[in-house]
This record gives sequence, structure tokens and C-alpha cells, in this order.
Amino acid sequence: MEKSNIKRNLVLSILFFLPVAFLLMLYPSTHNYDPLEIVGDNVSDLELFTSDSEAEILLKDHITIVGFLGNDPQSHLIAASNLKELVYDKFLGFKKFQVVIVLPKGTESEAEKFHREIDNYADMRFWHYVFGQPNDIKKIFDSLKTEEPLDGNLFTDHVFVIDKDLSQRGRLDDRKDKEKEKKEIIYPLYSYDCIEIDEIKNKMSDDLRILFTEYRQKRKGKFDSSSRRAEDLNANDK
Repeated sequence: MEKSNIKRNLVLSILFFLPVAFLLMLYPSTHNYDPLEIVGDNVSDLELFTSDSEAEILLKDHITIVGFLGNDPQSHLIAASNLKELVYDKFLGFKKFQVVIVLPKGTESEAEKFHREIDNYADMRFWHYVFGQPNDIKKIFDSLKTEEPLDGNLFTDHVFVIDKDLSQRGRLDDRKDKEKEKKEIIYPLYSYDCIEIDEIKNKMSDDLRILFTEYRQKRKGKFDSSSRRAEDLNANDK
């Protein structure tokens, strides 16, 4: 009977400590993270633009997703809906977070119709539309680092992440692990394609979590740009 109890206790101990040991081994790799890299700086702000808001809409001092939906936003509902449902709704309420959709002057009524299409009774206070002259829209776009062109209608299905200091964030090396092992040519990620569900649901969401963590740690005085520990990348920074 005594041997049976010893054997049972030994098995229970192993069953308890084995998962703990496994988690301890994973801890350094899952909690260490690299900063979301600055891929461009001196992004032009929105002083010359009007907006759908009573307050002035600016990029400075905000964490912003900037999109360009052109002369006919209604024809790009899929891209915008993906952005709203997979990114905006997820990060709604994080400090200083906003989405800004850049449109040409004269599309104000189209923007209202478009907004009704994507509004599913969520809090849309931090989803803004700004309106400017074509040359001013091109100036904003040209201040961004990108390999994606703005088409003749001032549209692209790619969106950009801009930090509080008007720096563009992304990845200087977007290779997968297998590509790194094979030492394939480095390629960047300057923007996020709203048509590619996996890209915005996974890559963009992960990158935004890291960026919010960076600013949370800066407020707490715990930010170290060379080596930082993410205590909780999923914590809501509300």
C-alpha cells in the first residue's frame, strides 16, 4: 500500500512539474520582443485637411493607421471592412489610437454613405475622415516609405502605421524563419495590405500590440530600446 502511495505521488509530481518546467523554458522566448522598427520619419501631418470631426484631426501625438480610399470609397468597402473588423474593433479604446481615412475634397457625401456601410454599431469616435486637395494627398503619401503606388484615383489598399512622433513603423526584415535560415534576400514591410486577411489579422495586430506596449513602458519609465521584456502584449492599454 505504501509503495502504491509513493508511486502515485511520484506520478502526480511529474504531471505537475513537467508543464511548469516547459513553460519556464518557453518564457524567455515568448516574452522577449524586438521594437517595432522605424521604417521612415518626418511623415507630413494633416494641417491642410478638413475633417468630419469638430476637433482638429492630426497625426502628431497619436498612434494612427492611415488609409487612402480615393475618389470612390464605396468601391473599396472590402478593404475598409477588413481594417475595421480585424484591427480597429480589436484596438478600440487604446490610448491615442485612431484610424484616419484620407479622401479628396468633394467626397464628403460619399464618405457619409461609406461610413454607414461599415458602421455596425461599434464606437466609431476614433475612426476619422479627412479631406484635402489632390496635391496635398500626394504630399502625405510621398512622405511615407512605400513600395505600393497611389493610383490615379488616389487609392491604395495598403495602410500605414504612424507613431506619436510622426515616424512610420513597420518591419525592416519581414522574412520568415525558414527564409532567414536559407539566407534569402532581406525584404521590408512598410505597409499592410487590407485585402490580405492574414497580413492584417496577424502581422498588423502583432505589430500594433508591440507598439502599444512600447508606449506603455515609456509612460512607466521601463522602456529600454535595446532589450525589453513584454510582460503582457495582450494587455489592454485603456
